[in-house]
Amino acid sequence: MTRAVLVSSSTAPTVTEVDIADPAEGEALVDVTYSSVNYKDGLALARNPGVARLDPLVPGIDVVGTVSALGPGVHDVAIGDRVVCNGAGLGEHRHGGWAGHALVPSGSLVVLPESIDDAFAAAIGTAGFTAMLSVLALERTVAPDAGPVLVTGASGGVGTVAIALLAARGYAVTASTGRTANDHSLRRLGATDVVDRAALSELGKPMQRATWAGAVDSVGGATLANVLAATRWGGTVTACGLAQDAALPTTVLPFILRAVSLVGINSVDAPLPLRRQAWERLATDLDPALLAGVTRTVGLGEAIAVGAEVVEGRVHGRTVVAVDR
Repeated sequence: MTRAVLVSSSTAPTVTEVDIADPAEGEALVDVTYSSVNYKDGLALARNPGVARLDPLVPGIDVVGTVSALGPGVHDVAIGDRVVCNGAGLGEHRHGGWAGHALVPSGSLVVLPESIDDAFAAAIGTAGFTAMLSVLALERTVAPDAGPVLVTGASGGVGTVAIALLAARGYAVTASTGRTANDHSLRRLGATDVVDRAALSELGKPMQRATWAGAVDSVGGATLANVLAATRWGGTVTACGLAQDAALPTTVLPFILRAVSLVGINSVDAPLPLRRQAWERLATDLDPALLAGVTRTVGLGEAIAVGAEVVEGRVHGRTVVAVDR
């Protein structure tokens, strides 16, 4: 048995005791120290059918902790390894990290670099992992001196980490946010300019003044369409979220007139070599002090309320879940 947050179709989310099986083939049992609160976790708490595919379900798409047991055929990790897992079905179609113990597919586990402690790994979480995947994709075609790079949803988990990572690599970052009161915080992360998201949220012309060398978008909808319309020739825009809308009301014009590339970011199913590359870069590129300034820590019971706040767009930065609280 393990203490966990449990969500079901018949009762409200609650902290309770949950049975944990022995690890099966290809699985590892992780003694969880920390998880985090992500947009998907908020949707799982609300029993969104696109996320919560197991009933009942332990939320938590992030797991950080130590391997305590292994199933047959596991060779990528060893008992005693400090590990992190992001996505991989956690908190969706299998129990996730809001628990004292978690069964995790070993092929998605990354052994943490020594410079990243458990709490920092959870603060990075899926949001920071996704931001790093976005930066890796962007920097393949957009150099730091190519011009300004836009980060939408800049006050959210992906946005805050993306700003810090891009600024550390020498990019001039413009942050788009609906919470302009966070202007100082975003500039401290490395943003050189901050714009109100209202300027992007209403659909504009399919081709607009060429402004951005590239962008990291976690919003989707009309915002993403406007970003594409204002991206310079040969620019790259990464898409990793749909906080505004899953629909993309645009035309082919930015792609065929300016050779703009739209790159999708899928953190859930990222292969192990890419996961390792991302975490190696996070260990060198991300200043822990910067992330600490936009991170808070809560216990399991508090995480339930925070999940709703994340979905409503009322949370700035990252929220870590200490599972022993």
